[in-house]
Amino acid sequence: MVGEEHVLTGDATAGYVVDWTGGFHGHSPAVLRPGSTAEVATLLALCGDAGVPVVPQGGNTGLVGGGVPLHGEVVLSLARLSRLEPVDTGAAQVTAGAGATLQQVADADPALDLGVLIASRGSATVGGAIATNAGGLRVLRYGPMRAQVRGVEAALSDGTIVSHLSGLVKDNTGYDYPGLLAGSEGTLAVITAARLQLVPRAAGPVTVIAGLDSLGAVHDLAGKALREVPGLMSAEFFTAEGLGVLAEHAGLVPPLQAPVYLLLDAAGPGAGEDLAALAGDLPVAVATSAPDRARLWAYRERHPEAAGFLGVPLKLDVSVPAAQWVRLASEVAGVLHAADPGARVIIYGHVADGNVHVNVVPAAPADGRHEEAVFGLVISLGGSVSAEHGIGALKAPWFPLVRSDAERELFSRIRSAFDLAGILNPHVLV
Repeated sequence: MVGEEHVLTGDATAGYVVDWTGGFHGHSPAVLRPGSTAEVATLLALCGDAGVPVVPQGGNTGLVGGGVPLHGEVVLSLARLSRLEPVDTGAAQVTAGAGATLQQVADADPALDLGVLIASRGSATVGGAIATNAGGLRVLRYGPMRAQVRGVEAALSDGTIVSHLSGLVKDNTGYDYPGLLAGSEGTLAVITAARLQLVPRAAGPVTVIAGLDSLGAVHDLAGKALREVPGLMSAEFFTAEGLGVLAEHAGLVPPLQAPVYLLLDAAGPGAGEDLAALAGDLPVAVATSAPDRARLWAYRERHPEAAGFLGVPLKLDVSVPAAQWVRLASEVAGVLHAADPGARVIIYGHVADGNVHVNVVPAAPADGRHEEAVFGLVISLGGSVSAEHGIGALKAPWFPLVRSDAERELFSRIRSAFDLAGILNPHVLV
């Protein structure tokens, strides 16, 4: 169906059965690499008839085990579906294959950009980003991946192909299944292509890193930036502990000395003046050229690597209401150390949308105690156990904390309606 060279077995599957963190290891009898939507559909029909479970996989940059064949599933790699059609400049849209990287989409037109910006954009793919509803560094300006989707093409487990790629902004003709597939983690259908909305490329971007004394001060300054800087695109935080690990292991020299840091990125007329007025007398590092901005952004974007230098990390991305963000960011290390005194904890993330990435390198056995500690705090603050990465395999036991019995039953009905064969990522989400 796909050619002998695109059916990988034995040692050739090694790169497909372990996740980016190294914390999830699986095994697969075969990795199938289709080259078209029709081939995807044919393979799914074959697997469905045989009752063989399938894990769809994009760039394999996930952090919760959702794209790893933990139970011996066949891996369906979408990497070859990498076509990128010419940009429709009139609509500011582009149709991209599921295997195209986010960076390729962002670079498709010099005047346009993809609203979603994540650190793994060079390897993360369109299909995977939609399936996990990726968020990233500019959610406060452009929203998550779901907000960029104007249509999808997908294959169901019985081989049916559904395609709605017209890109109409106004199209009030029934159920929004593209929106439903966003965040479905490969459990409903296999996305093979998508129509994506693009945004104007930022004009005159300015990046500032400010050093502050407390997480409360970070929260307050980010809130002020939201109110007073019209061109604000990002408000990110990180701490001296995480930066110290990067300085030691990656050679990143801190731009200034402070307990906590707030990175603000803005564009448009007056962005530099707005950020300067906002920072006032705080110690800051400022960049306007592309190389200098990239240097400042590296302090934040390389934070996902930091815990990996210390061991195999648990990646727990969580969110709470904005009013509870300071409590979450201030208290999470304490609850983790109560559960595991020797654990290393590195936090960073997105201030304005209540999202903290909690990276833990355990000293005690990784037996669920760390998740219990973090998720217990998060739920007490009215939050969610997953802000961006999804539920996957890592968080499946705690899914009932955030979704009621009625909601989970509804999810099961939806899943059964889409995946009649019951083969799509059967151990993920619900």
